[in-house]
Amino acid sequence: MAADLVISGGRLADSAHGGERIDVIVEDGRISAVVPAGEASQARRTLDASDAWLMPGFVDIQVHFRTPGGTDSEDIASGAAGAAMGGVTACVMMPNTTPTIDTPDMVRDVLALAAGAPCDIRTSAAITTGRTGERLTDFAALYGMGVRVFTDDGDCVADDTLMEAALAATVGLPGSVVSQHAEDPDMVAGGVINEGLVSRRLGVRGRPAAAEVSVVLRDIELARRTGGRYHVLHISTADAMELVEQAKRTGVAVSAEVTPQHLVLTEDDVERLGTTGKMNPPLRLRSDVAALCRGICDGTLDAIATDHAPHHASLKDTSLRDAAPGMTGVETMASVIWSELVATGVMSPARFVEVVSAAPARIAGIAEHGHRVEAGMPANLAVFDPAQRWTVRADELQSRSRNTPWAGRELTGKVRHTVLAGRPVVSGGELCG
Repeated sequence: MAADLVISGGRLADSAHGGERIDVIVEDGRISAVVPAGEASQARRTLDASDAWLMPGFVDIQVHFRTPGGTDSEDIASGAAGAAMGGVTACVMMPNTTPTIDTPDMVRDVLALAAGAPCDIRTSAAITTGRTGERLTDFAALYGMGVRVFTDDGDCVADDTLMEAALAATVGLPGSVVSQHAEDPDMVAGGVINEGLVSRRLGVRGRPAAAEVSVVLRDIELARRTGGRYHVLHISTADAMELVEQAKRTGVAVSAEVTPQHLVLTEDDVERLGTTGKMNPPLRLRSDVAALCRGICDGTLDAIATDHAPHHASLKDTSLRDAAPGMTGVETMASVIWSELVATGVMSPARFVEVVSAAPARIAGIAEHGHRVEAGMPANLAVFDPAQRWTVRADELQSRSRNTPWAGRELTGKVRHTVLAGRPVVSGGELCG
């Protein structure tokens, strides 16, 4: 009897198999066997993975698909399409929507809109009601709806007592985590870009690195005190990363993610990119970029997440001071990281898989994704061509918005196929109908 799907001739990226060529046989949404290349039996459908890496599908644990309330900039359909094109088989939406995702009913409604999407859509929920920083949401009820990530993303929970209570709540909710946008709101009030030479040259108020460091320092101590799980969203400074490293050595349950843009771009790029280069936390110094690159390669930092933040042109076509902060990135993540770190020999293919798939899945409690490519595992997979060169064109990406910082940049490496629960959703670099 023919299998549902065979992915033929790819190489496994994990170090245990040394890049050997294999065929992966998929039946009923799961990997039924992994055999040497050419040994798979007939299948109803075959995907060619020759000269490519076969990996677990990528997992992006910080995306803004602007549903509800901001669908002029993005919606779940366009966001999920971009994710699938980028090899992302699961992602976690942020709750800074209008209205805020802060109740079980809101979670239910948003997930209903995601049914049938070409990516496994999960959602986080707010730490505080309406993200106002005044009262905790009902963690237990939201957890019962499948929420594992609690965050007021975009707003820091500044109140010590509330943040301590939120971290304490994770102790009784296995697999849950509090994710913090770590910038002290008083220190960054009115800030536009990184506080430094460029902000002074452009005549705008800066957002100091100390604002991130102070929050991470406080939150680590609260996590230590409560035993709760703490995750730093889009870390941007070398000093904050050092605090995370120290905390890990002493047994604190802390993890941290970094975005592709914070691994590549600096405050100097803001002058070139204009409002597209504005985000929170801001692009920092070359020394921060170098430190964060070391950290993501040596394991100090845990995962890469994009903070995919699409904005309608009307929100970006204004002054740097008034423009909305954020950049798109879910579709380009894998190619940017491969180009900048793997193709240059700084990061191994195995470490790449860890930081874009396995680790983010663990952090966000997404059990069906991020597994090794082996028999019995869910067939959530990406086939990545490491040699394909392509140039990013904003109007050719799936997002409804055009605020990509990579426009015009030639990248090395591109997703060829994406398989979700055993079903091809991208084939030959094209979305499947």
